[in-house]
This record gives sequence, structure tokens and C-alpha cells, in this order.
Amino acid sequence: MSPNQIRTSASDRTSASGSHPTESHTGRRRHAAPGRPNWVRRAGLVGGVVSAIALGGSAAPALADNTDTTTTPAHGIPALTPADLVAAQASTLTTEVTAAQAAQAIDQAAIAMQLQAAKDASVAEAAKDAAATKKAADAKAAAKAKAEAEAKAAKAAEAAKAAKERAAAQAASRSAERTALVTASTDSSGSSGSSGSSSVTSTPTASATPSTATGSAAKLISFLKSQIGKPYVYGAAGPDSYDCSGLTQVAYATVGVDLPRTSQEQSNVGTPVSVSSVQAGDIIFWGGQGSAYHVGVYIGDGQYLDAANPSTPVAIHQMADYMPDWAVRVL
Repeated sequence: MSPNQIRTSASDRTSASGSHPTESHTGRRRHAAPGRPNWVRRAGLVGGVVSAIALGGSAAPALADNTDTTTTPAHGIPALTPADLVAAQASTLTTEVTAAQAAQAIDQAAIAMQLQAAKDASVAEAAKDAAATKKAADAKAAAKAKAEAEAKAAKAAEAAKAAKERAAAQAASRSAERTALVTASTDSSGSSGSSGSSSVTSTPTASATPSTATGSAAKLISFLKSQIGKPYVYGAAGPDSYDCSGLTQVAYATVGVDLPRTSQEQSNVGTPVSVSSVQAGDIIFWGGQGSAYHVGVYIGDGQYLDAANPSTPVAIHQMADYMPDWAVRVL
């Protein structure tokens, strides 16, 4: 009896008795139709997998190249070999690996971009902080420089004001002393009546009594008068020519007084006295102490002797005509 006849007989018996057949599980196993190999049935089981691979696109070429286009009349399924299935699975795995690698590469690129963005933001923030720090430092330096300039300007203004006040005071003092000397000269000229002129003046003292030099002062004045007429030469200290401080240095050396070379240095020696209290033999100065620019010697009777400038040789002058600033006494 053929397998089909066995199945028919079992079915009839089941229908007649109203119960399930009692034959063994082995007896009910279906067998493939004659002439059809088992691998064809297996191909039906994996049809869904093959369809999914075909829809993915990546396995389609492999299936197309390795599939027999001949279909069976019963089922219409392409004839696939085991090699076709292995190739399809390998293609699917390759696609999955490639997709994973692409996703990983994308993730890595995103991380790299995030790191670069953070780095750029940090650099920009650092540059912003540096610019702000530099701006603050520049503003501080500018404020400091402005304050220093203002302080210097204020100090200079104060110095100028003080110098102006000193100059005014000196001018007033000179004017008063000049007036006193002129008055004394007039009185002396009227009492002497010897020359009929007021070319000889008395010493600027309260009594306006003519002074007579004695001792070292007389010797000093005698030497100075012996140099009258010699030319002025800057830097010269005799015996044929002099400048102002060279003449005083040599003259005082004749009476044992050692003076420095320049008028600035000579103004720092001796005992300061006012112009109204000078005596014969005192050194008189124009300019301040330590900064005198001219020097001469008071010889009495309102006169002084000096080496003034290249256009004027050693000579005697009226002190009222060119009032000195102050004097020192060294004898």
C-alpha cells in the first residue's frame, strides 16, 4: 500500500469511529513525494529569511547570482543550494558589521567635534580674560601716569610761585638798599665839596660814615687796585688777565685766605652778611648761595672792584649801579 493510500485509510477510520487514529507517531509521519529531495522542503523553511535578505538589498545580488530560476510546479520556490544560504548569511553579517563600524565612526567624530568646540570655547574665554586684564592694567598705568604728571605740575607751580616771591622780595630789598646808598652818597658829596660831584659814595651803614680799610683789608684792596685795567679772560687767574672768580682767588691769597676757584664754590665760604652791612674786604655775590654767577670785592665808600666781562677790564664800580644780592666776610 502506498503512503497516500495509508493516509486515506487512516482518515476513513477516523471518520467512521469518531476518534483519533491509534497508530504510532511514526506511522503518521508524512513523507516527501517521490522524486523530491528533502533539501527542497528545507528551502521552504528558510524562505522568510531569504525574503528579508532580499528586501535588505545587500543579499539580493548574491541570491540572484546563485539561484536556479527554475521553480517547482508545486510550490514555485527557487531552487537554493546550501552555499547560497551561507553566502546570504555572510552578506547579512557583513552589512551589520559595516553599519556598526559606521555608527562607531559617527560617534567618534561627534566626540571629536565636541572636544574641539570645548577647546575653542576655552581659548576664546582665555583671550577674553587676557584682554580684560590688559585693559585694566593699561587703565591703571594711565591713571598713575596722570597722577604723577599732575603732582609734578603742582610741584613745579609751587616752585615757580616761590621763586617769583623770592625774586620780588630781592627786588624790593635791592630797591631799598639802593635808595639808602644814594641818600648816603648825596650826603657825603655835600659835606666834602671837594670834587663837586657825587661819584664817591659812603658805605651803606646807618651813619653813612666813609670806611677806611686797615690791616689785611688794606693790603687786599691795594693789590686789587694794582690790577685795574687788565683784561677779562674767561678762566684766567692772572697775572696778566682774570675772570671774576680768578681775580678774587688770587687777591685773597695775598692775605692768606685760600678760596675755591669758581664763584659758586666761593659763595659757600665765610660768614654771610647783608648788603647794607658790608665792610671793606667783604666778598659780594650776584645769585644765590652755591649758585652765584658773579663775584666782586667791596672796597669801601659804596664801591666794589671786579673783572666783569670781556668788554670791561678790571675796574671800580658804584655798587648802587649794580646792586649785589648778598655778601660774605672772610677777613
